Amino acid sequence: MQATVDKNWQELPTDLPVPHDDGAAGHLAGMKLPDVALLATDGTSVSLAHLKRRTVVYAYPRTGVPGMPNPTGWDTIPGARGCTPQSCGCRDHFAELRQLGVNQLYGLSTQNTAYQREAAERLHLPFAILSDEDLRLTRALNLPTFEVDGLTLLKRMAWVIDDGTITKVFYPVFPPDRNAQDVIDCLQRSR
Repeated sequence: MQATVDKNWQELPTDLPVPHDDGAAGHLAGMKLPDVALLATDGTSVSLAHLKRRTVVYAYPRTGVPGMPNPTGWDTIPGARGCTPQSCGCRDHFAELRQLGVNQLYGLSTQNTAYQREAAERLHLPFAILSDEDLRLTRALNLPTFEVDGLTLLKRMAWVIDDGTITKVFYPVFPPDRNAQDVIDCLQRSR
């Protein structure tokens, strides 16, 4: 199957396959994060293990670049498509998440920082994206991944982290454009 060029990254096709919970993230709730430094699109180095108070991290496979082809079969891989809508949802709900006590919000992918920076700037994200390009955090936490076109990519998920410990896991995330609202609903219920 040939890779196709997608013209609108912000819209989700109506016929996307729904990912099912394969249990690959079931071990994460309650885990203390390892001390792994991740490069961020704002030029800093971040260890999630050292962050105080509440942090939300949403992990996604990869953002695309408009006009460039998607990986082979992208729209047929359950949970692959939707990184831009997920990021835009977090952007659009950023202030509300902060009002609910989220001290830090980060995106996370296995793409390199330069690639992520392009997306962060193009999408006007008010938060940084973290790169796990070398898969150190992915391996340390045994995060769910998949491979396509020689790339190891994270399966879509989100975490609520309190003082370096994952206290809530959203997995699988679908639809991706609703992820921020799902986190907000959870945080509101827990108040």
